[in-house]
Amino acid sequence: MKLIPESSNFKDYLEENEVINFSHPIIKAKINELFNKDQSEIEKVKTAFEFVRDHISHSWDIQSERVTVIASDVLKYREGICYAKSNLLASLLRAEGIPTGFCYQRLMIFDTPEKGYSLHTLNGIYLKSHNRWVRLDARGNKPGVHAEFSIEVEKLAFTINEEFDEKDYPIIYTEPNRKTIAALEENSNALEMYKYDLPDFL
Repeated sequence: MKLIPESSNFKDYLEENEVINFSHPIIKAKINELFNKDQSEIEKVKTAFEFVRDHISHSWDIQSERVTVIASDVLKYREGICYAKSNLLASLLRAEGIPTGFCYQRLMIFDTPEKGYSLHTLNGIYLKSHNRWVRLDARGNKPGVHAEFSIEVEKLAFTINEEFDEKDYPIIYTEPNRKTIAALEENSNALEMYKYDLPDFL
């Protein structure tokens, strides 16, 4: 699938906002821990991706009711659903001057269409060294879900099944989708939100 940036201005993929709050002290401290001046762009992206994928738990996987939204809280509590984890990965990379946006898939929440659908968030990242955008999915691996850092061939958490009306959206957005952020802000129980209150279309 050909990826389509929403904006041609890379600065739009570097901005800070209320959920991508990379000036927060906890984010700054983690940046200093993860990165150093000798790392290449690729090394920084891989390091940030693997940190969010492996060290920030997915709320459903650990059956946690806590809802996190803004990047600093995702890092503080070390948990969140994909919407929240993508905010953290964007914060870490944007702070390093690496353009990072938001991409979406429409997926079955569980294993059959009857159980419903939801939007799934992953990140689109521009690699200057390769002059291309790549998608990385830091949702978190588990049995049956195995996303990896990859440049040439995508290794995402989920494969789209068009037969069941799943969908890959090609746009790389500059900001998180408002419906996904609203779901996080309007719910107080992550498990109930995950089952019943996630948006299913952009």
